[in-house]
Amino acid sequence: MKHLLSLAGLSRADIEAMLAMAEATPAPLLAGKGAALYFEKPSARTRNSTELAVHQLGGHPIYLTAGELGIGTRESVEDVARTLACYHGVICARVFDHGLLQALAAASPVPVVNMLSGTDHPLQGLADLLTIRQLCGRIEGVKVAYVGDGDNNVARSLAQGCAALGAELTIVAPEGYQLSDAPAGVVQTANQSAVHGADVVYSDVFVSMGQDSETERRMADLAAYQVNEALMARAPDAWFLHCLPARRGEEVSAGVIDGPKSAIWRQAENRMHTARGALMWLLQQD
Repeated sequence: MKHLLSLAGLSRADIEAMLAMAEATPAPLLAGKGAALYFEKPSARTRNSTELAVHQLGGHPIYLTAGELGIGTRESVEDVARTLACYHGVICARVFDHGLLQALAAASPVPVVNMLSGTDHPLQGLADLLTIRQLCGRIEGVKVAYVGDGDNNVARSLAQGCAALGAELTIVAPEGYQLSDAPAGVVQTANQSAVHGADVVYSDVFVSMGQDSETERRMADLAAYQVNEALMARAPDAWFLHCLPARRGEEVSAGVIDGPKSAIWRQAENRMHTARGALMWLLQQD
């Protein structure tokens, strides 16, 4: 059974197939079936995009919370996975612990999709890749500069996708904020001049969900890595991307994120298209 827990380990052909299906006519692969959408973390884009992707494939999305399922407390992970598979054609989960996704996948007779975990965000990575291709006309050889906190789930999935499809990713972040398991070919540096000549500049919040106790330290460490007009002047033709939600005045200036070279709304819309493409790909695997 194929699952989508991470972009790591997927072939170039696998990822390109999902991107192609994201732009293809939806097929009713979930007609008459449900899709279990389990959320431990609140969400705006992920819930809306995935529910609509399921609907476009003819399925019925069911929103589930930790209190309803009691995974690992009221019922074992294995029993929850097998129960949900009785009703649903796919199980999607947005969780803190990536290990929970792995346990669900090990027990589930239907595909399991990672809607975000502490280590990976593959659906965001796919949306990023599709957006880059739409903006630049290609992915291979495109120069992407990821600026700020580079050791998080968004940066990891972007790095895995760029490595698979041949984009040239540079993570521009201070020591302690660089990706701990960067794929081969990904460049990491603390020097903001590495943004020079980029086709795409990407940023994410400095303080992610669950890191509130680290706010003061993170803001001090990353303040010099704000994506603002001065930094974008190093790459005057670059597009700006952000996974959202954003904090204007912290990781990015309002002038950049709301400016003419910002493609964040196209990127947000592509979350729906790539969720649908990923589901279509999974549901057509043997």
